[in-house]
Amino acid sequence: MRALVTGANGFLGRYIAEQLLARGDRVRALVRRDDAALRHGGAEIFLGDITNAARVNAACQNIDAVFHVAARAGLAGPWRLYYEPNVRGTQNVIAACRGAGVQKLIFTSSPSVTFAGVDQEHVDEAAPYADRWLAHYPHSKALAEQQVLAANRESASVSSANAGGALLTCSLRPHLIWGPRDQHLVPKLIARAKLGRLRRIGDGQNLVDVIYVENAARAHLQACDALEPGSPVCGQAYFLSQGEPVNCWGWINQILALADLPPVNRSLSYATASRIGAVCETAWKLLGKSSDPPMTRFLAAQLATHHYFDISKARCDFNYEPLVSLQEGMQRLAAACQWPLK
Repeated sequence: MRALVTGANGFLGRYIAEQLLARGDRVRALVRRDDAALRHGGAEIFLGDITNAARVNAACQNIDAVFHVAARAGLAGPWRLYYEPNVRGTQNVIAACRGAGVQKLIFTSSPSVTFAGVDQEHVDEAAPYADRWLAHYPHSKALAEQQVLAANRESASVSSANAGGALLTCSLRPHLIWGPRDQHLVPKLIARAKLGRLRRIGDGQNLVDVIYVENAARAHLQACDALEPGSPVCGQAYFLSQGEPVNCWGWINQILALADLPPVNRSLSYATASRIGAVCETAWKLLGKSSDPPMTRFLAAQLATHHYFDISKARCDFNYEPLVSLQEGMQRLAAACQWPLK
């Protein structure tokens, strides 16, 4: 298979590219800067930005499947900073896939597309999109996901004479990806803990889903392999996780322990954290900052509420199973990082 991975030099994108290469697929990496490690691993490096339609069109030529992973994440900044890459960029990818005759499009989404700031327990894919947005990132990802899934429905309406050229799509929603080479979640936790700025939000009893990065990457390959005409995967969205929620603050304390840091012992109520988040958001907006503030309403809600998901649909439709357990993943994280972050 000839595969294109957008954002292949990001955390998840790199693992997807490496797993594709390891099983013998040909990989083209659409990235904004050269990546020697990917190139030496056998990937074709294609420089470009998903907001540049011409570059995306060129990258999709002679490709069978596109793994669209590239996105802007974050908690601050104006709407356009998220709309352009996440929505407009996804529109470019869909159009390029159609123009180049790409057969499959696997989109990396987020469970936050269904998150409105309240508890989510055993949520499955029947959950609607959020009716209010606490941040631009989940809003933009929801708009992008809807377009990806609609592209499959539009392809399904193609006459049978042209069905062979239809674009098949699906969307995957991995929750809290972590593991070796993470440059965001774990380093930020460690940095804030070292500065004494980490606070438990809420009562500390909330359960959340997480997913080890290799499991998330493997799920993308499995979904791609199952994405065939008539498959139940076509036009569908899927939650992904380890299959068993963890206590949010207990898991954070496990990560801190790997770095020989004490557990979080100070706390804020959810209401207080949410108010602080609203103030920070206003201040960042007035100051024109695009960096993430120390607290936002979205972050407070994520850290204080239950949010875990039913992954039965992924298990049924493309045989997803988290092969790397939570315990083994933590061991791999500890061994790989060697904690220069301390």
